Amino acid sequence: MNKADLIENIAKAAEVTKSQAATAVDTFITSLEKALKKGDRITLVGFGTFSTSVRKAREGRNPATGKKIKIPKKKVVRFKAGKGLVDLLN
Repeated sequence: MNKADLIENIAKAAEVTKSQAATAVDTFITSLEKALKKGDRITLVGFGTFSTSVRKAREGRNPATGKKIKIPKKKVVRFKAGKGLVDLLN
């Protein structure tokens, strides 16, 4: 499923126009991005939790040359599925 499919499904289920559903999806995504950028944790009960963590700097290898390279520390997004979602899949 891509973003267009999601918008179409929301429009049908909520009986709203596709443009209204697109606005809702875009607003949701923007809100998630802003919260994660601030370092907040987003919990959707029954679905899951989005959070950020920092990967430490480390040393790696360039696969083409075999030379050692430094990989800088980096913020990454984490998602932990909630019990409701896990139960639905199993």
